[in-house]
Amino acid sequence: MKVDFVKLQGKIITEIEVSKDSTSIRIVCDDGYIYNMYHEQDCCEDVHLEDICGDLEDLIGVPILLANETTSDKDPSPNAEYFMWTFYTLRTIKGTVTLRWWATQMVAMQLMLKYMKLYHRNSSNFFM
Repeated sequence: MKVDFVKLQGKIITEIEVSKDSTSIRIVCDDGYIYNMYHEQDCCEDVHLEDICGDLEDLIGVPILLANETTSDKDPSPNAEYFMWTFYTLRTIKGTVTLRWWATQMVAMQLMLKYMKLYHRNSSNFFM
């Protein structure tokens, strides 16, 4: 089931893992829910986690006070016909983390904004 990123606000994260190829993030919460952020790549797209600003450990074990999403099309890559950044920010009393995702195709970005899925811990599909 797809959920909005803001759904993480108020949750307590117990584990967060970025895939080795930076194409997905798995967020485990203390209520048994697992959130997977990812994009299913198409032939000519490039969607990946470009940067993490902050310390992911600041998100563990305390309530998420803010969870928001913003986009930007500033500072283009010289090789991309179209691109867009999407910034996902999580804030706790310990600190703030911003996840910066990059997409090079308009179609990829339109789909990327709908890529957060929710699974309960006992679901067979809970890992990326």
